[in-house]
Amino acid sequence: MKRTIVLLAIVALLLTLALVAAQPKTYQVTGIVKSATADLIVLDKGSENFQIGRDAGTKVTGNLKPGAKVTVEYRMTAATVTVK
Repeated sequence: MKRTIVLLAIVALLLTLALVAAQPKTYQVTGIVKSATADLIVLDKGSENFQIGRDAGTKVTGNLKPGAKVTVEYRMTAATVTVK
């Protein structure tokens, strides 16, 4: 019985590690919010503007409004791929 529990725990750990390893790299950018909607955040970072998409799963801590200084963590995900 103990052997089965240990084996199941090891399998669960390996599956968890495989799922975590499959995630794309996380990046972050800090800047001033120019605008924020339910699906887009626009940041002013010096001479650059960053447009970062968001959805219902995006966790926001604090009051996201224009003028606020924020740090956004994001992942790059392909929208389309065309092979020629």
